[in-house]
Amino acid sequence: MWHDLWRRTGTITAALAVGLALACGGGGGGEGGAPAGGEAGAENAGPVVSPDSAATIKGVVSFEGAAPAGTPIDMSEEPTCAEDYQSQPMKYPAIVNDGKLANVYVHVKSGLPQRTWPTPSKGVEIDQQGCRYHPHVLAIQVGQPLIIKNADGILHNINVQPKNQQGFNVSQPVKMETTKTFSAPEVMVPVKCDVHGWMEAYIGVQEHPYASVSDSSGSFTLADLPPGTYEIEAWHEKYGTQTQQVTVGPKETKEITFTFSPATANAVPLGEPIDLHSHDARLATRPVSAGD
Repeated sequence: MWHDLWRRTGTITAALAVGLALACGGGGGGEGGAPAGGEAGAENAGPVVSPDSAATIKGVVSFEGAAPAGTPIDMSEEPTCAEDYQSQPMKYPAIVNDGKLANVYVHVKSGLPQRTWPTPSKGVEIDQQGCRYHPHVLAIQVGQPLIIKNADGILHNINVQPKNQQGFNVSQPVKMETTKTFSAPEVMVPVKCDVHGWMEAYIGVQEHPYASVSDSSGSFTLADLPPGTYEIEAWHEKYGTQTQQVTVGPKETKEITFTFSPATANAVPLGEPIDLHSHDARLATRPVSAGD
């Protein structure tokens, strides 16, 4: 009798535990409404694409014409940051090296099969060092952790202003880390610092892993693609966007080139720069929080 009672009680307890877990969300999501690590999605989705058929699109972003001139950044009010530079720090509307354009966000805009894409549990980092964002442009997936660092150890405000989802504004007064996620795809999400008006960055958010940012040599790679025909878009903060249609077969690699020039300039608005001096009084009286 006691054995039967114990067995029935255990079954009821287990059922209640399952019911409570479901009622509470079964494990919860990350900040911003997206799964923190995407473990369930990754388990259900399986491999992104079979190695026997994975294709690659890679290429270079070129720049024609004279590279745009930079403007000096006055960091006299921030000696901690100013000492990181051996010469006058400059803000450039575009980074051009030997005719190649860096910081171009390249992604698959359309053509992918309808499916669930695994969400990486490894985070993408953006750091504040020398009162600049590093990197200036980055790619991340929905639900993937965005790890925001403050290597400077002075007050920074990370003001993230998406249009397709809720943004956030995080104060980091000391060396620290904050983790956030995005809940929806968006190209691009602007980032700025309310304390240092010259600090700007951009984040491209996709549901899939097929996005890249051109490096200092203008190179980018979209690897492990399913065979198919895709619309590839290249985005630059000053020179706008360009698209190409590319077809790749199983285990095939296609190379493409995007070419930007001053004639393609189509500035993407970030908002007016914020003057540090006009905000001194407000920042001095406003409570500083490490969260939202």
